[in-house]
Amino acid sequence: MKRNKSFPQNIVLMSITAIFLLSTNISCKNAGKKAAEVEEVATEMETTPDFQISLAQWSLHKTFFGVESMDWAAFAKTLMESPDDLLQGTIDPMDFPAIAADYGVNSIELVNTFYYSKADDTAYWTEFKKKCDEAGVTVGLIMCDALGNLGDADPEARKAAVENHHKWVDVAQFLGAHSIRVNAAGGGTAEEVAENAVDGLSSLGAYGASKGINIIVENHGGHSSDGTWLSGVMAKVDMDNVGTLPDFGNFCIEQGPDGCTNEYDRYKGIAELMPYAKGVSAKSNAFDAAGNEVSSDFLRIMKIVKESGFKGYVGIEYEGTELSEDEGIKATKALLEKVFKEL
Repeated sequence: MKRNKSFPQNIVLMSITAIFLLSTNISCKNAGKKAAEVEEVATEMETTPDFQISLAQWSLHKTFFGVESMDWAAFAKTLMESPDDLLQGTIDPMDFPAIAADYGVNSIELVNTFYYSKADDTAYWTEFKKKCDEAGVTVGLIMCDALGNLGDADPEARKAAVENHHKWVDVAQFLGAHSIRVNAAGGGTAEEVAENAVDGLSSLGAYGASKGINIIVENHGGHSSDGTWLSGVMAKVDMDNVGTLPDFGNFCIEQGPDGCTNEYDRYKGIAELMPYAKGVSAKSNAFDAAGNEVSSDFLRIMKIVKESGFKGYVGIEYEGTELSEDEGIKATKALLEKVFKEL
């Protein structure tokens, strides 16, 4: 079931025109004004590009946290006990809107772990929203982690995980975002986790719908990195506001001590997830001399994205080590801009 097809532009224009021009009792002066409005809407629709670039905050996680590599066990412990102590870097998460604007980006993707202690802090988010307005930047989505497993086998733990996400749905609504990104994780067989994830996502999806917020799942390791599995979960949930955030690179199903031991075909996975997509994450790690990402064929992937009918933001998410975070963001942005022109 494809959910991301845009309404045909010609039908939209005909409908708009009909609304303006078939209205009765319109003076000549008003009719002229309405015609100008129709032309303005049509011009805007013709000039808005199919794809625009957003910036995922995780691209700068080393700079925010002040680390060169992540000690995940220590990170998890500190996040639960004193999350603000993680922020030892040279930049402040409050300034992320201005930082993104400096890269020529007008939409940002927040990560809740940078704001873990701020979920209920209305004053903080009021100030953050002001920073967005000043920078001319909007919040597209919030990536949510460390809130419990939406596919937990324990019904009570699953319910608690759903409720833990509610406050981030509320923050997303306040900031004008369209989605929160969640994880479909849990213990058990693939079939058992799928059944439990359908329950958890459906419950959270209902709350999201009440706030006008999408609940979107990223391929993010484990079963979720299996495109057939995740698209099957989406089909069973079958809710308009529950979808996916296909990531170019997160298709490792099983990790071993020396790297990925079971990796899903990324091009097949992207094709399977795009019918449910409400965003796209352009994961990058390393680049060749020509500026192409060495693990993912961006042009091939974006052709799949375009053929799905998706239109909207593609998020930069640089996680490499060969370039600095600043250089990696710029390299990813340049590659996306080149690919967009080639489509």
